[in-house]
Amino acid sequence: MSAKPERPLHLWLPALPRFAPDHPLRQLLVRADRLADGSIGYLDGLGDHFPGAGSPLPAAALTRDYLSGDAAGHGWLSADPAWVQPDINGVRLLACGQMELSMADAQALAAPLKPVFGDAGMLLEITAPDRWHLRLAKDSPLPTFAAPEQAMGEDLAQHLPQGPQGKRWRMLLNEVQILLHQHPLNAQRRAQGLSPVNSLWLWGGGVLPGPLRSEWAGVVSDDVVLNALAARAGTAHQSRTAETVAAAGKGWLIDLQDLPAGDIATQWWPALQSLLARQPVMLHFASGERWQRKPWHRWRFWRGAGA
Repeated sequence: MSAKPERPLHLWLPALPRFAPDHPLRQLLVRADRLADGSIGYLDGLGDHFPGAGSPLPAAALTRDYLSGDAAGHGWLSADPAWVQPDINGVRLLACGQMELSMADAQALAAPLKPVFGDAGMLLEITAPDRWHLRLAKDSPLPTFAAPEQAMGEDLAQHLPQGPQGKRWRMLLNEVQILLHQHPLNAQRRAQGLSPVNSLWLWGGGVLPGPLRSEWAGVVSDDVVLNALAARAGTAHQSRTAETVAAAGKGWLIDLQDLPAGDIATQWWPALQSLLARQPVMLHFASGERWQRKPWHRWRFWRGAGA
C-alpha cells in the first residue's frame, strides 16, 4: 500500500465574517498568502475533505453506521430533535441536536412518533439522544433536505422540502410537531428552563457509500459526521482537545468550524500559536476563503501588523 501524499496541516475554521477585526487570526492573515477560494459551508466542506462520499453527502447513513454499524442495505435520513419557535415573520429553527436529552428522554419523546413514521413505511431509530434516524427502503426517493446549518435562525418555510415529494414530508412533519407540542416531557423541560423539543429536523438522506479514500493522515474533531467519514476511510481520528490540536502535524485536518470565534481567540489560541510557529498551515474558512501561512511569514513587516 503506497504512502499517503504529505499535505500541510489544515485548519477548518468558522466563516470569516464571524471574526472581529482585532481577532488574532485576522491579524495573522495580513502576512499570509491568499489562495483560491475553497468549498463553502458544512456539508460541502465535508464532501471536499472526503471526495467520493457522494453529493449530497449521505450524512445519516454515515453517522448511523459509525454509531451502530448497521447502515448497509437501507436508506437513511437524519431526524434530529429540534426546537422551532414562531415569530412575526414565520417559524424559526433555533436549535438542532445538543438539546440536553438523556436516552430515556429521547425514547419518551419518540414513543408517540414511531407509529406515525411506521404508518408511512419508515422506522424511527434513536441512535443516540441527539442523533435520531429514519430507516427507509434502500431505493426510497427523497426530496432535497437542508442541513441544519443552512436553516438555523431562518424561517422554516424557506428550507422545507418542496414539490410533490416534499408535500408528503411536510405533512409528516406537521403531525410530528403537533404530537411533540402536546408531550408532557416538554412541559417539564420548560419548567426546568430547558428548550422544548417540538420538532425534528430531517436532513442528510441517502445510502451508505462504499469504502472511502482519504489523503489525510488524521483528523481532530468532535463532529460525528466528520469522524464517521474518517472511520469509513480508515483515517485516524481524535477528539478535539488542546493537546491533540497542539500535537497535530503535516497531513492532519483540525476541525474548528463549529466553534465561536471568541472561543478560538481565548481557549484555543495557545495551541494554535504552537502549530503556527513550527509548520506551514492551510487556513480554510467555512465561508470559502483560504490562506497559506508559513512560520517565516511573521517577518513580512512590510505587510503591517500581524502575528
